Parts: sequence; C-alpha cells; structure tokens
Amino acid sequence: MFTGIVSDLGEVIDMEGAEEARLTIASRYPAQSIAPGDSIACSGVCLTVTQIRELVDARSAFSVQASAETLNKTTLRRWDKGTRINLERALKLGDQLGGHIVLGHVDGTAEIVSIKPEGRSRRFEFRPPLVLLPYIAPKGSICLDGTSLTVNEVNGETFGVNLIPHTLAVTTWGFFREGDAVNLEVDMLARYVARLREFE
Repeated sequence: MFTGIVSDLGEVIDMEGAEEARLTIASRYPAQSIAPGDSIACSGVCLTVTQIRELVDARSAFSVQASAETLNKTTLRRWDKGTRINLERALKLGDQLGGHIVLGHVDGTAEIVSIKPEGRSRRFEFRPPLVLLPYIAPKGSICLDGTSLTVNEVNGETFGVNLIPHTLAVTTWGFFREGDAVNLEVDMLARYVARLREFE
C-alpha cells in the first residue's frame, strides 16, 4: 500500500525482455534499506524487488520483474535506459498518510491532452480510457504516475489537475509533454462504490 507521495526520482539503467521484462532501477534509497520481496511503486506500478546492489555513485540499484499483464496495462513498454520514474516505498505501520490510499494496481493509461501555465503552477488536462471516466470526479483523488493528485474538473471525456511548483521540481512531471501517456489508478473508494451499485 502507498500514498502517492513520491520519495525519490529513479532512473531505469537496464531493461530486457519483451513478453516479460526485467528492469534495473537506480535510486537514492540506501541499498541496506531494501530487501528482496519489498514492494516499490515505480511511477505508480507496484513492483517486487528481486535483487539489490550498491552503485559507485552512492546510489543503489534494485531489480524488478514485470509481467505481460503489467506491460500491457501501463507505460512500462515505453520505458528505456535513462527513463526517469517516480518512486515510493511501501507504507509501514505508523507512517504518515500524506496523500490518499494507493494500491499500485494501475487501471490504465491516460494521455496528456494539454499543459498550460497557471501562475507558477501548471494545469494538465488528461484523456483517460472511457471505461474509467465514471470513477473520476471533481475534487476526488486520483493517482497519476505514482503521484496523489486532486481532480480539478471533469469536462466530457477529459479531466484536469493542477501541479504546484514543488511537485514539478521533485517528480517527473516537469519532463512531461503533450501527447505523453501516464499511469492512472482510480481512487479505491470510487472503484468499490461503482461495484456495489452494479447490484442495486
């Protein structure tokens, strides 16, 4: 379980495999703080650590496996060496819940339709898969590329969020361009409410 509060900016340093992929990701997490079996959210995708090693530049590197299902549902197929990704360690009992409850189970990808300056912030507009629109509500929570964000508005088939300068500086959001795709996880509460209504 995660909160959508990014704690490090990682970099893909190796990726191999087509139907299933093995990725190695560099981070500033101390190598001794990571163990095989740990869950780390990689741009919103919960992945399991299989190996860890220290790097010569004081960073660590951890390896993860991604199944065909994960590759098909997320942006992972578009990653390559040098791709920068948002990282978050799994919650521990007693940790501060700063964002909202995030599972790391990506529902699909959303396209960035537009990016517009709004003061020192930036307003992003996204087009999600149509099947996910019922789960997205104004002022509701949403997880985009591992970042807990608040939906500003929903306009037909798109929705908008505002990113403040701090978020743009400490995450990958400052690198995105119009037309890029991001991983999307709808709010868990919205998912279960919609499921319950199917039985009404």
